[in-house]
Amino acid sequence: MSVVLVCNSGSSSFKYQLIDVARSETLASGIVERIGAGVGHAQHRHEGPENTSHGSNWDGAFEVPDHFAAFEVMLEGFAAHGPSLEEFPPVAIGHRVVQGGARFFEPTVITELVKINIDELSSLAPLHNPANLAGIEAAQRAFPDVPHVAVFDTAFHQTMPPAAYSYAIDREVAAKHRIRRYGFHGTSHRFVSRATAEFLGRPLEELRTIVLHLGNGASACAVSGGRSVETSMGMTPLEGLVMGTRSGDLDPAVLLHLQRRAGYSVAELDELLNQRSGVLGLGGHADMRDLVAAADGGDQAAALALEVYAHRVRSYVGAYAAQLGRVDAIVFTAGVGENAAPVREWCLAGLEGFGVIVDPDRNRAAERGARRISGDDSRVEVLVVPTNEELEIARQTAEVVGGAHG
Repeated sequence: MSVVLVCNSGSSSFKYQLIDVARSETLASGIVERIGAGVGHAQHRHEGPENTSHGSNWDGAFEVPDHFAAFEVMLEGFAAHGPSLEEFPPVAIGHRVVQGGARFFEPTVITELVKINIDELSSLAPLHNPANLAGIEAAQRAFPDVPHVAVFDTAFHQTMPPAAYSYAIDREVAAKHRIRRYGFHGTSHRFVSRATAEFLGRPLEELRTIVLHLGNGASACAVSGGRSVETSMGMTPLEGLVMGTRSGDLDPAVLLHLQRRAGYSVAELDELLNQRSGVLGLGGHADMRDLVAAADGGDQAAALALEVYAHRVRSYVGAYAAQLGRVDAIVFTAGVGENAAPVREWCLAGLEGFGVIVDPDRNRAAERGARRISGDDSRVEVLVVPTNEELEIARQTAEVVGGAHG
């Protein structure tokens, strides 16, 4: 048996998937929302074809005061609607943890010391690590007899050289306060770079790839031989590309200016940059589908937001090509990257002189799954490769505990 339960615990929600790693198959998935907000909402989906006796979807409303209650709701979903956890017992529980700092380089079996470290790193991810830790505690109570493994978003980027992760500030200040670039979306970048090698039928060790994870949060990663050598997100997920509601790169003096001249507090600056910036701040829409529709309808602010978004992506593609020395493939993934054909085209427009040619018909075809969208005369492969962070977490968890690996 190679079944792993993957848990992704947020501050007010809890997502899960039960995955057969050997077959790369999701057996069940679900979400519990509005944790700590009175009545919560739960969805449970039994994915397999054998679920006809239970029904494939289940929705319910429950009192969910904390993550312990959320796990009880999940267990009720499995018991009532399948699959049976007695028939498909998980060999381990894999947990997504956002910030591993410079301490965690790989998936790690969770011990009391590991939990202490995750808690201490909460200052670097105050919205994520405490929620991740709450989920771990609840899962250990629900599944006390199986190993629990932390898979860190930052771990894949621990191969970056010092020149890539160091900020040019006083080194003693940086060391004291753990200020450096950590990078995020590492689980996705790892999965996609490996899936790219499989799709191309080439050894991972010889490929130099730029992965563009474009969702509501967005990041670019330069991958050489399967190792991250540069990524756009920094100490926090705010740095880098323009995102749905986050600004991405910004002159830090802008914050000083707003504080001095407009009296913005730290909390107000945080809210501005994380919640009211990005394409939402520029174009009035955080969802890329709405933004494209508005631009197509003549909305000039939306059109400018798309231009800024694509301009920033092109800038990173050029910078990472210089860092890699050559580029074998540029790969789009995540919600926007996988589904927004016009955005993919705009992001690589004007790079024909560098051997990057997108075929319009292939790009706009209604295919799903891994696919090539570059022209036959393109020197650089341009691909769309769907990400699967949950499967990657399950695989890494199974490897750590010695389970089967599909």
